[in-house]
Amino acid sequence: MKITTIGIDLAKSVFAVHGVNEHGKTVLKKILKRDQVAAFFTNLPACLVGMEACSSAHYWARKLQRMGHTVRLIAPQFVKPYVKTNKNDAADAEAICEAVTRPNMRFVPMKNIEQQSVLSLHRVRQGFVRARTAQANQIRGLLSEFGLIVPQGISQIARLVPELIEDATVELTGSFRLLIQRLVDHLKELDCQIRELEKQIQAWHRENEASCKLAQVPGIGPLTASALIASIGEAKSFANGRQLAAWLGLVPRQNSSGGRNVLLGISKRDDTYLRTLLIHGARSIMLAASRKT
Repeated sequence: MKITTIGIDLAKSVFAVHGVNEHGKTVLKKILKRDQVAAFFTNLPACLVGMEACSSAHYWARKLQRMGHTVRLIAPQFVKPYVKTNKNDAADAEAICEAVTRPNMRFVPMKNIEQQSVLSLHRVRQGFVRARTAQANQIRGLLSEFGLIVPQGISQIARLVPELIEDATVELTGSFRLLIQRLVDHLKELDCQIRELEKQIQAWHRENEASCKLAQVPGIGPLTASALIASIGEAKSFANGRQLAAWLGLVPRQNSSGGRNVLLGISKRDDTYLRTLLIHGARSIMLAASRKT
């Protein structure tokens, strides 16, 4: 038997493999443990391998590509229509094997190690920003229970809260003052971690030529530029700028039928983080433009 196409359902420990020959006939159904995957594909002749773009997909794609296989990553929502029966590992692998052979299928660009590393910095920074916002809101909420109102803005907390807890005229217990001081210290630590990660992202940005070129666009800074370059990789994956905008979820969502075109709000598909950065950049440009004649 000659296997030409393989669909592999990725998991943490157990991998389901489905293979077909050049006529589309099933010739392989196999369950592999994690430590068996590399040996199995090493002894297999070069073929087309499809897998969902999920956790660890880019790692396995790079690994199998080095073995001589052609690897294609597919978004999970494009695989789901090909699942014929109830969902299980074998059915998912068969659906992936069928989806990867479709001539009009859209594939996810494979990321290299450097791209994944930069995106990891962005994801961790995003988590710290959320934690900082939650911490600031908690401090503001606790103080409001005692009639102490702090204006909006994290900078206001760092400026006003230390003065409030040191003010002897404010009716607060000693334990509560210590508690608020602990929360303020935690807020400062989160802010320090965010600044450190931003320095690393900016250092990568300065060394990347494509990211520096992208940052010349009004409204795009080092954070947005580095996130776009790391997420998109090769822009040749998109035929034009509108396809990239559609991939980011910035184009209208359609609900058209019977020759009647209905365009709704933006589709909000794919990466929320990238779309948020771009929208905030556009808002800053509009605000700056409104101040000019």
